[in-house]
Amino acid sequence: MRGVTVFAGFILLWWLVTLSAIPAFMLPSPLAVALALWNGHTFLLHHTLVTATEMLCGLLLGVLLGALLALVMTFSPRLQRWLMPVVVTSQAIPVFALAPLLVLWFGFGISAKVAMAVLVIFFPVVSTFFDGLRQVNGDYLDLARTIGASRWAQLRHVRLMAALPAFGSGLRMAAAVAPIGAIIGEWVGSAEGLGYLMLNANARMQTDLCFAALFILVVMTVLLWKTVDVLVRRLIRWAPETPS
Repeated sequence: MRGVTVFAGFILLWWLVTLSAIPAFMLPSPLAVALALWNGHTFLLHHTLVTATEMLCGLLLGVLLGALLALVMTFSPRLQRWLMPVVVTSQAIPVFALAPLLVLWFGFGISAKVAMAVLVIFFPVVSTFFDGLRQVNGDYLDLARTIGASRWAQLRHVRLMAALPAFGSGLRMAAAVAPIGAIIGEWVGSAEGLGYLMLNANARMQTDLCFAALFILVVMTVLLWKTVDVLVRRLIRWAPETPS
């Protein structure tokens, strides 16, 4: 209910601002954006499906690669010393600097956008999951060793269970930033997708269409984050939460 109230207040404030002397090509009214959504719903749906596919593929691959890398670094301190600088360096390089290279290597298809999304997503997954795996209560591990639990059993029943809350936080962060890589990839080189549509609409001064694509992107991101949040809550429903 609070989210609906905030959204309605934002729309009202937006409409009041458009009543001033601001030109429509700089800030279209909510009605103009709604009309752009309605009149262009067919091709907007096509571009939305393209971007959604890139986001979901990037999210799945980024989570899998990030979780696997965190597990490898947890069980091999030697590899951790080699891999952690590489992980950090990958985030120190601006995404815009890598986008043209990825488009050059993977082409203008979906592969480059998925690769961009993976680069943005996997770091929060690696960071949070790795910290969760390291911060396991040592008494639990000692107890597991005492009863003769194998390393696989320790991982499955102790380490993973203890790291799930941190991993859930990483999944939420990944869902929130999932559109960044896909959209940047579409800006650099693409023939379809919401990023491509926004770029072309902006060049043609079709600001209402640009806002319509942006609105769809925001809705997609919120829905993706909410879906991941619900799944994480169900997965770790045993974990205590601080009342808000």
